[in-house]
Amino acid sequence: MPLTRIRGLAAMLSALAFATSAHAQSVPAPQEGEYTVADFKFHDGATLPALKLHYTTLGTPQRDAKGHVTNAVLVLHGTGGDGHQFLRPQFADVLYVPGGVLDASKYFIILPDGIGHGKSSRPSEGLHARFPQYNYDDMVAAQYALVSKGLNIDHLRLVMGTSMGCMHAFVWGETYPDFMDALMPLACAPVQIAGRNRMWRKMLMDAITNDPAWMGGEYKSEPQLALRAATDMLVLAGSAPLAMQKGEPTRDAADKFLDEYTAKELATLDANDLLYQVNASRDYDPSAKLESIKAPVLWINSADDFINPPELGIAERDVKRLKQGRFVLIPISDQTHGHGTHTWAVVWQSYLAELLRGTERPH
Repeated sequence: MPLTRIRGLAAMLSALAFATSAHAQSVPAPQEGEYTVADFKFHDGATLPALKLHYTTLGTPQRDAKGHVTNAVLVLHGTGGDGHQFLRPQFADVLYVPGGVLDASKYFIILPDGIGHGKSSRPSEGLHARFPQYNYDDMVAAQYALVSKGLNIDHLRLVMGTSMGCMHAFVWGETYPDFMDALMPLACAPVQIAGRNRMWRKMLMDAITNDPAWMGGEYKSEPQLALRAATDMLVLAGSAPLAMQKGEPTRDAADKFLDEYTAKELATLDANDLLYQVNASRDYDPSAKLESIKAPVLWINSADDFINPPELGIAERDVKRLKQGRFVLIPISDQTHGHGTHTWAVVWQSYLAELLRGTERPH
């Protein structure tokens, strides 16, 4: 899916598939949790009296002789998604299984819902357009509060993220450089969102705010024209030319896919939530501080990614500024899924295994 959105029935079905699959039966059941931050202060000075942060975990924390957790892994989702997306079979049944790279009997896996996403505090819960205008720094600060205060963890074995979560991983590396052993950002670039990437996002946001039915965020029913335009942007952003040509090889098949995709998205989308989710990237730009990242970074993009096209050359240029950085571009194949390749772990799990082996601490 374009921006890794898992909601409603789709989320329940994916969780059910995870819980009942043959592989997943030997994986610890996911545990749901909620942590509330009192008087959370946003970057612009706005505050929420109670910021609710929902999360899912798998596995059990392991502690050293001093009581510090040594096996915590933080996995961060993309725009419009939530932690449950990492329970989908193409991720969970590859990584969390016994002997998997993130074997849940060995690692304590934390899957948070970002601010404005999933079951965490979000505009649609009542504040609508009066909800604080959060950005990526706010989202990472909230994740840090959840991990350090909510879960009492002072160090992470790994921070990995997909799409928006990929960008969050770079922010984590700069903001909390001593907090993790390794970073694995998937499907992003550590630069200001500009060019075509900014344009399609602005098109989506303008479609919402320019629709009279949006009513400044105080609509009584979802502005359908705005959301239809937004879904058009999302399907293009998540497009995978080879996979789509093979999956929808005729005009009628393509039309059917688009109609079904649009209907599914319109059944779950909230205009304010989506507007805030996309707008959160407005001032993202970690490029000035890349040299401050201490942890080894294994950065992976795919060659068929509409949002991060390889011809821009950004990754090859900026990976040189990382103290311990490596960039991998996955070539287009029958296994890649455009921007969404980040969630198909079979494509890149060997690189993750290599990163973990290379950052093991002596016992």
